[in-house]
Formats: sequence, structure tokens, C-alpha cells
Amino acid sequence: MNTKTNSLLPTSLVGSYAQPDWLINRELLGKQMPPRVRALELWRIAPEWLEQAQDDATLVAIREQERAGLDILTDGEMRRESYSNRFATALDGLDLDNPGTILSRSGRTVSVPRIVGKIRRKHPVQVRDMEFLRANTSRQTKITVPGPFTMTQQAVNEYYKDEESAALDYAAAVNEEIKDLFAAGADVVQIDEPYMQAAPEKARRYAIPSIERALQGVQGTTAVHTCFGYGALVDGRPAGYSFLTELAESSVNQVSIETAQCKLDCSPLQTLPGKKIILGVLDLSTHEVETPEAVAARIRRALPFVSPERLVIAPDCGLKYLRREVAFAKMRAMVEGAALVRAELQGRGSPQVAGSAVQTPR
Repeated sequence: MNTKTNSLLPTSLVGSYAQPDWLINRELLGKQMPPRVRALELWRIAPEWLEQAQDDATLVAIREQERAGLDILTDGEMRRESYSNRFATALDGLDLDNPGTILSRSGRTVSVPRIVGKIRRKHPVQVRDMEFLRANTSRQTKITVPGPFTMTQQAVNEYYKDEESAALDYAAAVNEEIKDLFAAGADVVQIDEPYMQAAPEKARRYAIPSIERALQGVQGTTAVHTCFGYGALVDGRPAGYSFLTELAESSVNQVSIETAQCKLDCSPLQTLPGKKIILGVLDLSTHEVETPEAVAARIRRALPFVSPERLVIAPDCGLKYLRREVAFAKMRAMVEGAALVRAELQGRGSPQVAGSAVQTPR
């Protein structure tokens, strides 16, 4: 097993991996938008055994990332019903039993928490998740937390004078969590902020100040992920990002973007000279598995605008909604595509790829 991290074009997930069918009702999962309140009906396992089952699924996700040859591992978010609700629903100040409603970015009505008091973090939420990941791999690790701007858009504010104030208290809770995640052994902590694209005018008012509050006093490598929504759930893609270059003002170290499905013009990446770019190169709107050559072409598309030393190679978004065998095959193609470009850049012939002769999980 390869445990050495590639320093040039390292590979990583954005966050989630495909959850096993024995753990979660994937048919039900795919029929609804990502839940903003709890969705316990998704789990196939009885409550008294659920944590054990989630631990087992996390071990599967870790091993499949290792076998695919990824350099930076996540826990696959096996314990989450959505990328955001595990953390967001654990905070003080929210009414989850009597939720409000909003329109999602795809125009559907979804239930969301109502903010009825001051938002506070009651206790660590994902620290055990990070400790479990750290204890079960020798590779570099990453864990994600929902961003304060996005959580503010995914709630009905009935307490604060304005959304900016709510976002700053969400950010204070995220800040406490991030510090604990680094203390638990994280190499990278990523803030997920997809709603900066759904609400760019609001984002220009207060996304950066809320991110800065979330990063206040943080020691460690930080990232922010922004995208156009899960490819399996949100149809269509704009021609480019409506909120991206503004992130140059933030103190975050890495910016995670999608480029595959939207065939992004990568030239705006020139406006982020101080950031590493987590480059999305897997199209998650389709179960068709890319060839390594197709992945390599997507990486090369960014090279005129970002030096290869500043690139991390990843999918467009989370792999949560893909079938497991497809998710694994796409990861493998990503690793092999990165190896092709790495060999070109280093002036070698045939690339050496970690984890050769692996079998696709069933």
C-alpha cells in the first residue's frame, strides 16, 4: 500500500463518498433535496446499532480511497444525511421540531431550521469523526464543515436583526469546531459554501466577513468549497462563477471549485494567485466513468492559469449520489489522469500509479 503523498498534483475527494446501500436508503436519498433538518428515515440501521454501522462504513470508505490511490483522505461523510445538517442541527438557538420553509437553489420547497435564539455550539460535533479517520489511515486527512454563509441561507431567521448577524454567530460556532478538528489531527479543514453561487449579491455583502470570523485564530491548512450544487440533483450549469474572485480577499489557503460538468473557463483562476486550487475534474451529473485521458485534459485546461504546484485534483463535488462502483471507478480514473499529467510535468515516460490492479467494489 502506498502511503507517500504526491507533492505534485495530489488527489483528494471534496468531501463525501458513496454510502453503502446497507447503511442508507439510497433510493429515498435520491428522491429529495439534501436535508436541512434531520432525516432519520434515511438510515436502514436501528438507532442502537447505527454508530457501529457508520464506523464500519467509514472504514470501507477509507480503504476504498486508499485502494484507488488518493493522497488526501476524508471519512466519506458516512455519518451524514447531507453535507450540512449533521453540524447545523447540533447548534443551540434553532427550532428543529417546528421547521420553516425556503425555496432551494433548484426552486423546490424544503424544510429548514428556524432561528429562534442565539446560535451557539453546544459541544463538539464532528471531532470523533476526525479522530476515527486519523486513527485509521496514515495518509493526509481532510474533513469538511458547513460554512456560516450557507447555513444562514438554509434557515429562517426569526431572532437576529439581520442575516449578517446570524452568519457571524454561525461563524463563531464553526470557528470553535475547526480548532477542535485540527487538534484532533486534521491536515486540512474545508468550509463548504455552495450558496455563495446561489446568492452572490448577499455573498458580496457578508460571505467574506463570516468566513474570516470562522477562521479567526485558526492554525492549519484551510479550504473553502463552492459549487453549483450536486450534479445529480441540480440541472444545468452557468458559464462561470458569480462569486469566486472575491475569495482572493479571504485568508483561506485553498479554494475548491468545479470545472468538469460546467466546462469552466479557467482563466478567472488567475485572480486567486495566493491560493491553492482544488480543481474539480470529475463530472458528477453522469454515471459514465471518465477515461484517465479525459481527466488529464481537464487538468491541462487549468495549467495556463495556475502553476501545477498550486493544484490539488478532486471531483467537482461530493460523490454521495453516485453508485458505489461508479464512485470508485471515477476516483481511480482521477488518480490515473493526475499521474499522466504528473509524468508529463516531471519529464517521465509511463506514469507509476499507486494501487494498481485494484478491483472495483460491488
